[in-house]
This record gives sequence, C-alpha cells and structure tokens, in this order.
Amino acid sequence: MKKIFLLIAWGALALTAAAQETGTTSPYSRYGLGLPADRSLGFNKGMGGVGLGMADGRQLNLQNPASLARIDSLTFLMDVGLSLQNANLNAGGNKINRHTAQFDYLAMGFRLARNFGISLGLRPLTSVGYDITTKGAPISHGLSGKITPTTHYVGDGGLHEAYVGLGYSPWKPLAVGVNFSYLWGTLTHTATNSYSDATVQPLSRTYDNEVRSYNLETGLQYTLPVGSKHRFTLGLTYGLGHRLNGTSYFYNRRGTEAPDTLTLHDAYQLPHTFGAGLAWQWNNRLRVGIDYTRQLWNDCTAPTLKEQNNTLSYTAMKGQYDNSHKVNFGAEYVDDPDGFTWSGRVRYRLGASYSSPYARIKGQPGPRTYAVGLGVGLPILTLHNNRSFLNLSAQWEHVKPQMPGQITENYLRLSVGITFNERWFQKWKIN
Repeated sequence: MKKIFLLIAWGALALTAAAQETGTTSPYSRYGLGLPADRSLGFNKGMGGVGLGMADGRQLNLQNPASLARIDSLTFLMDVGLSLQNANLNAGGNKINRHTAQFDYLAMGFRLARNFGISLGLRPLTSVGYDITTKGAPISHGLSGKITPTTHYVGDGGLHEAYVGLGYSPWKPLAVGVNFSYLWGTLTHTATNSYSDATVQPLSRTYDNEVRSYNLETGLQYTLPVGSKHRFTLGLTYGLGHRLNGTSYFYNRRGTEAPDTLTLHDAYQLPHTFGAGLAWQWNNRLRVGIDYTRQLWNDCTAPTLKEQNNTLSYTAMKGQYDNSHKVNFGAEYVDDPDGFTWSGRVRYRLGASYSSPYARIKGQPGPRTYAVGLGVGLPILTLHNNRSFLNLSAQWEHVKPQMPGQITENYLRLSVGITFNERWFQKWKIN
C-alpha cells in the first residue's frame, strides 16, 4: 500500500508541475515549437546528456529504448527529477536575471518477461515562456504630434509527452526498442502594440496553437565484450518525422473590437531524427560515451501569416527551420559499485555538449548552445536496499548568437533526481 501511495503522490506532483511551469524565460522560445527539453534523466544529466550507447539494468535510460531490455528481472525502477535555474540574458548591454523551476521527468520501468523490459512516464518535449517589452522611436501622428510606440511580446505553453517504451533482446549482444508517445499542449504567442497617446487604439495579434498527436522512436544497441573487463556498446536511434495533429488560430484585434480570426489545421511537423552513440565500459567502474544526433527540420512546415493586397492569410510553409545537430560527451566513475562502503558506491560524473539551433530568427541562423556539467550519484542506504540513488548535477550553458543583434544567454542549472530501485518482484523464502 505504501508503494502504491508513493507512485500516486509522485504522479500527482509531476502532473501539477508540468501543468504550471514551462521552465524557460528565453525569448528564443518564441520560434517554432519552442525550446527542446532536455530529455536525459538524473544519471546522464551530469554526463552531458550522453546515453545512446548506455545500458545498465539498474538505471532507466530514455535516450535509447533498446536499453530497457537490460532491466534486472527482480527490479522495479522509478525515476523523478526537477531542475532550478538562473538565467542571465544580455541584449545590447542590457542584462536581465531570472529564476525558474521546472519538472524534468517521471519515469518507471520493470521487466515484463525474460530480456523484455517496459518503461512508462511523463516528460516535457518543448517549452515556451517569455515576456518582453520594447519601445520604438517616436513617430508623427496627426494633431497629437509625436507618439511613442511600445510592443509587448508574451509567450507561454509547451508540448508534453506521455510515453510507453519497450525493449527486447533477441540474443545477448543485441537489443532493440521502441517508444510510443502521446503528445499534447498549447503554444500561445501574443504581440500587442500600444502608444503613448491613449486615443490611439492598441493592436493585438495572438497566435494560439493546440496540439494533440503522437510520436514514435526506435532504438538499437549492440554490445561487444573485449576481454573480461572491457565492453563496447553501439547505439542507434531513429525518430519518425510526421505532421502533428492540431489546430492553429490567428486573432487580429484592434482596441475592444471583436477579433478577426483565421484557422489552420495540422500546420506543424516533427523532423526525422537520427542518432548514433558509442559507449565504453571498463570493469563496471568507468563508463565513457559520445553521441551524435541529427534532426532534419528543413522540410518541416510551420504556420505562417502572409499579407497581400491588405488581405491576411494563414498557411503552413517550409523554410523557417534549419537542420540541427547535437554532440554529447560524458563519463562516469565509481570506485566499488558492488561494495559495502557508502563512499565506494558514490558515482562521479562529468560531461559536455554542443548543439546548433533548428529555428531561424527573422530569417537568420539562430544561436548555438555550449554546455558543461558535473554530477554525483549518492547511494540511498536503507535496511533492505542499497540500490537507490540521489542524483545531483550542475550545468552551465552558454547560448551564443551567430548574428548581430541577437540575445546572449547564460544559464546555471541545478538538477535533482531520485532513482528508486526496489526489488518488488523478489520472493523471500523463510525456513
């Protein structure tokens, strides 16, 4: 009963957090589907997000569903995490500091049959969140003389994902897996033009997008032992590119008048995604991995407002995105993974990543992102279990513009995750 209550409590907490907090204050979330969420769990957040070639039966790894085939037969795994971050935004010498908290993931997994594992969970896919006010140069306006225009940009929302992952190993070196996901969420962007003269009516434009769709990801891992202490694992993943089911609305309002409304269906697309990773493990004590991911955004459409002969139209168009790529590198070391001392079981992690953007900013390439991180896995010892961990990590992220006039961003992010590793399926024998 206590275990069931624990699951319900964590699930309620995760749903509440996902519904109330987008986790970003970046103006770059204004473009496309928003900022992509970090999809790593507690252990690989401190390793630069690496994970396509990682396979460990005592930890969940959502980077590659094939890893689920390695879940221990007696184990029930549950992982939950959240992050706190400080953001520093710099635009033309004007600096802003903002603090946010966000729900990262809720995941659980166990073995269904021999060499066949399953995982279920919730996690964000993208996030939108910004609030920006800009003032323009004074303009001439009839009898009022010169008036000053002000534009207020507000965005909110994001896409969420509820998934079921399956992993199966048909023979010892090989594992395959698949993630089925239900996607939902809203993306809302509003730009309001107002003026210093209150007699001039404000103009408001709102882009409201509702998404209800699916996602499909597949994965493969092949492990090659070399001697008694070395093991290499190759990981490959593919994410299906497809059109998202949803409705996009455009509202054009002047003053208190009823808005003009345009409607568009199924305007957004997800890209085809290809990933490859290689991991090396030495003596169950040291793990090192590197991943490369490529997303083909260039052919994806997005809702676009066009104006011709004073007539507005709302259509799905290509050309707003660039193909993106990401490189992750990370390592983990533990002195005595199966020992009896607490200090010997502590896991030390470090990693780095680089990524190019998918969304274009006013027709120009967006900023590149560089990140480094450190992490530690602290054993949680109880009377009957020493397999659970408290995962702590710190990441510094630098968002560097490629074009003049874009905003520079720096983030310090602290992540906390708890991995519950319980032997729910062990049968105790009493003599």
